[in-house]
Amino acid sequence: MGVLSAVLQSRAAAALASPHSVDRFLEQVNPLWAAHEVRGRVVDVRRETTGVHPVSTLTVQPTSTWRGHRAGQHVQVGVDLPGARRATRCFSVSSAASGPGERFTLTVRAHDDGDERTSLSRHLATAATPGTLLHLSQAGGEFTMHATPATPSPHPVLLISGGSGITPVMSMLRTLLRDGYDGRAGRPVTFLHYARSAAEQIYAEELAAIARFDNHVDVRVVHTGAGGQRFGPAALARLVPGFRDTDTWACGPTGLVQAVQAAYDGSERLRVEHFKAPASPLGAEEAEGETSFARSGLGAANTGETLLAQAEALGLRPQTGCRMGICFSCTTRKTSGTVRDVVTGEESARPDEDVRICVSAPVGSCTVDL
Repeated sequence: MGVLSAVLQSRAAAALASPHSVDRFLEQVNPLWAAHEVRGRVVDVRRETTGVHPVSTLTVQPTSTWRGHRAGQHVQVGVDLPGARRATRCFSVSSAASGPGERFTLTVRAHDDGDERTSLSRHLATAATPGTLLHLSQAGGEFTMHATPATPSPHPVLLISGGSGITPVMSMLRTLLRDGYDGRAGRPVTFLHYARSAAEQIYAEELAAIARFDNHVDVRVVHTGAGGQRFGPAALARLVPGFRDTDTWACGPTGLVQAVQAAYDGSERLRVEHFKAPASPLGAEEAEGETSFARSGLGAANTGETLLAQAEALGLRPQTGCRMGICFSCTTRKTSGTVRDVVTGEESARPDEDVRICVSAPVGSCTVDL
């Protein structure tokens, strides 16, 4: 840490800047100057795919306050959209592990769910240009590869992904290759990816190049829309015999992740990451009771969806971030009732409890402070 950084992060500097933060003054001079916050500027944009849901990769130059990331981690990205409040959303870092202040990449697919958070993904995928300013968090998440990639080991590695879930495992593969993995580590790597079609295939040229190299990385890409076989335990067993005893990282749509989890039957060698929270297991016909939002005075019959979905259906716009239960931005006080975590299945009936409304679904009547 430089002397200037130490001074800017000191209590004395904070007292002089009060009631604003030191960063508020620094950003007036240069948006990439910061003592505490993390910001980044897009320095390059590469269009990966076109079509209805185009995908782009953004190269980001962060401020010196960026601590770096481990392969597989995600970061919250905030952008001041035209005519709207700042929208935030989590994205996995797609480049190899980075160090403090080092550039990294985000690969973003444009989604359309009609709210400002998904509009953020479309904005980044289609409208971001070099110079676009991003408000960032530090990297987070435990979906990471803990062992040193090039450490000699007899244990193989299996990476499974679907759609845009390829980004965190691509970061792992890029880290393996960048750090000198070339097969001499004695740890064969299988990279299995599912995409709808060749036109929607992200990193197609790079994966084809990796597959051609003599690097002991076995790349398998399945285009399900072109007749490719969907994920199944029998096919995986033919590709990776003894897969349940293989260190595996899987990320993708809920259906794929759940199928992988079922195939591994509780094996501790499997690590998974959702890029979208699973749907509530209860449908409207099974849900009971009423969901009430005390502060706004709104309420309706419980639909079985998450509290966030039910609040937005009534026109409320609570603060959210990742919408996957990761960032805790949506944490809200539940004053009564029982909720089920749609990711873990755990239920909680404690009164006056803070819950993540993006992954909490009411079980019967429930009241939250919104």
